[in-house]
Amino acid sequence: MARRYNHRRVKIHHPYTIPEIVRLLGVSKLTVSRWIARGLPLVERKRPYLIHGSDVRAFPSAIMPKPQPCGPGEIYCVGCRAPRRPAADMVDYLPRNAKVGVLRGICPTCDRLMHRAVNASKVEIVAHGLSIARPAAQQRIADSSDPIPNVAEKGEKI
Repeated sequence: MARRYNHRRVKIHHPYTIPEIVRLLGVSKLTVSRWIARGLPLVERKRPYLIHGSDVRAFPSAIMPKPQPCGPGEIYCVGCRAPRRPAADMVDYLPRNAKVGVLRGICPTCDRLMHRAVNASKVEIVAHGLSIARPAAQQRIADSSDPIPNVAEKGEKI
């Protein structure tokens, strides 16, 4: 279920037919059939199929995967849908601002990038046992001490 539907439109004490759910939620008939195949309970197995409103409201949260908290040294992999330790226990710390940054590593299972937002003061605690690489600061234009050669100073002619 990649798309989110407004299930608050469904009244919990009202039975609905499949076409009513289709119109109410703006989904296709095939989607409702798939929900039934995945376990959306019917009132009876007789036609027209009736589905209780409270079951329609509760179904999306019942089939969604439960969030898995990351432990110290773990980053959540979206591809694997599980927290994992990065490959070779190596991560990069990318600062976003003075207080917050991102730990970035590679998933050892699916070879995708994994990201975890972290408070700058707690990087060592969250990265517990991981090798952290911090990128070197890049030189800014204002840091250059050499004068620009194609700019004339006061009183000079080009």
